[in-house]
Amino acid sequence: MVVKFTKRLSVLTVTIFALVTFIPGIAWATPTQFYAASDIVFAQVTNAASNFASLSDVNLTPQQRQQLQGVRQRRNKEINAVLNSSQRTKLAHKLRSGNDISQALETLNLQPEQQELVKAIVQFTNLKMKTILSQHSIQVGQK
Repeated sequence: MVVKFTKRLSVLTVTIFALVTFIPGIAWATPTQFYAASDIVFAQVTNAASNFASLSDVNLTPQQRQQLQGVRQRRNKEINAVLNSSQRTKLAHKLRSGNDISQALETLNLQPEQQELVKAIVQFTNLKMKTILSQHSIQVGQK
């Protein structure tokens, strides 16, 4: 029993050490204040989209591209879970008609709680994408 506890404790310690050492931006990230104003939420989505719009210029491995695609798909599922059925229908229609996700979200008239959740989802997605891209830059720097 003591051995199992020691193993678990050592794995936890190594994991925390790895987070602090290799991903300091995430390990020491401070929470930001949530705003209820929808324009701030959508501005953040727009900024994130513009930050990651130039990903086609970056030479990512197929695995990294797949990771980024998975992160975006997860973001979309989480945002859909926040929306009611009419909002989901309207969002799907706007996306099919060529709008990007930030433009489509602006038209939904989200409640303040929904706006906060969408903002949190976008922030978490941005952190995940930055982690993947920072791993890429570390790999490029080592070559």
